[in-house]
Amino acid sequence: MTTFAAMKQDDCLELLEQHGVKPTANRIVVARALGEAGRPMTLSELEGRIATIDKSGVFRALTLFREHHVVHAIEDGGGALRYELCHSHSHDGDDDLHVHFFCERCQRTYCLDAIKIPEVAVPPGFAVTSANYIIKGICPHCKP
Repeated sequence: MTTFAAMKQDDCLELLEQHGVKPTANRIVVARALGEAGRPMTLSELEGRIATIDKSGVFRALTLFREHHVVHAIEDGGGALRYELCHSHSHDGDDDLHVHFFCERCQRTYCLDAIKIPEVAVPPGFAVTSANYIIKGICPHCKP
């Protein structure tokens, strides 16, 4: 598969099918917009990129994508929920857990794909289902 930033319609079809999601026109548009963004996006940011689908249609697609692990949602450290395509190829779970960086100046969130979330030993009886690891600071674009 090509990188997310260069996703074509066939890439979107393949991604959705790998995760057990029926590839409707709206779902393909939402997946492609996320892939082309190359970074985690809020619902509002996606709405701004997709003029052909209303907010509820985008939200329904994202909800279904989360259920099938096509996307994962992260709290960006600035109060917003952001969505990004998973590099995982499983519709049963998300094995694409990596660190994110939140720029306190531009409010943009970056994926640090190469840095995996450290494993944390939780007490007996606890079961980890997800992790959200955010580093805050100033990104290279905003650094004086």
